[in-house]
Amino acid sequence: MKIVDVVASAGKTGFYFDDQKAIKMGAKHDGMFYVGDPVTEGFTSIRMPGEAISVLLVLEDGQIAWGDCAAVQYSGAGGRDPLFLAKDYIPLIEGPIKENLVGRDVDSFKELAEEMDHLQIDGHRLHTAIRYGITQALLDATAKAKHVTRAEIVRDEYNTGIEIKRVPIFAQSGDDRYSNADKMIIKEADVLPHGLFNNVEEKTGKNGELLLEYIEWLRDRIKTMRQNPDYNPIFHIDVYGTIGDVFNNDVEKMAEYMKKVEKAAAPFKVRIEGPMDCGERQKQIDVLAALTKKLDEDGTHVELVADEWCNTYEDVVDFVDAGAGHVIQIKTPDLGGINNTIKAIKYCRDNKVGAYCGGTCNETSRSAEIITDIAMAAGALQQLAKPGMGVDEGIMLVNNEMNRVVRLVEMRKNLKK
Repeated sequence: MKIVDVVASAGKTGFYFDDQKAIKMGAKHDGMFYVGDPVTEGFTSIRMPGEAISVLLVLEDGQIAWGDCAAVQYSGAGGRDPLFLAKDYIPLIEGPIKENLVGRDVDSFKELAEEMDHLQIDGHRLHTAIRYGITQALLDATAKAKHVTRAEIVRDEYNTGIEIKRVPIFAQSGDDRYSNADKMIIKEADVLPHGLFNNVEEKTGKNGELLLEYIEWLRDRIKTMRQNPDYNPIFHIDVYGTIGDVFNNDVEKMAEYMKKVEKAAAPFKVRIEGPMDCGERQKQIDVLAALTKKLDEDGTHVELVADEWCNTYEDVVDFVDAGAGHVIQIKTPDLGGINNTIKAIKYCRDNKVGAYCGGTCNETSRSAEIITDIAMAAGALQQLAKPGMGVDEGIMLVNNEMNRVVRLVEMRKNLKK
């Protein structure tokens, strides 16, 4: 099955682009706006509407395969590619990229995805968002050519050895961390609530006290309001480096604080994402590895989740090899081609490190569904409910995609019997 045309369509994402550096420097909220001037290149305001590009591959039998180019909420931060605006990249997709794709055979995904992920135009590799969307479209094209699910293509071409089944869903609250936590409890999200603790003064607390208060509230809220006494979700809270800010990245002090976190969450298991942001990659690996080792030696059962400065497949490998974190967030748009997400999940699994198949609230329904297929086929520890911060929508999209894929795979198994 060959590609006969490529069409690009501008779109919107499920959230916003936010200037992380300006926020960490103290930018204040005014409703849904941030007040002040942006400081990261490309931003015209601290919060901007998220943008996406749908890449549509027209196949020779008339079928349309497609994927969505999207970038993370905090574009341009933590060593990422710059802000992704649709008007800047549609001409590239419908020009040189189209020339590289038209006439290509999509009967196999893996090799063509690797080629497009490493494609250079005018001496430059493609923006991660473009590689993300193109490879989604290629996976969809191969699935359509073979008349199977995308998950089955991933399982078979990458020999994952994984039974295609549901994986735990992790929901994220955004700043509305109380009302949205209630939604998660009602929907019985497997992992919750993210929390968005990205500012010391307003959210985490100058001594970490506000974060502890929130964890205690969440613990008590679940105990009081859960309808099923067996509902015991995992707490997963993203602190955007603010614990490191509070304790000056001192490993001993952060380790003592994690004991308080564990106590506040008990009896629920707790994960802390991005405990520190050291400002550069190697230092981040060193400090996170030291804190991971310290918690393990102390018998503190808080799992650390690597995030900032872990942006590429190569980064995932280096963080895993260094023991920097118990869980790695595979921030799917940051890795570029989805082939890298597949390989990253496999590498984590092979080395007994949790693979959190994440991404960003700033994606689309299409990218969410395709990444969910990958999480199921490669055996991720958990899958982010995305896009958006409304909770219900993200859980719906990811949950329903999982159930559809499971039923279709079961149907095919039964037909072979």
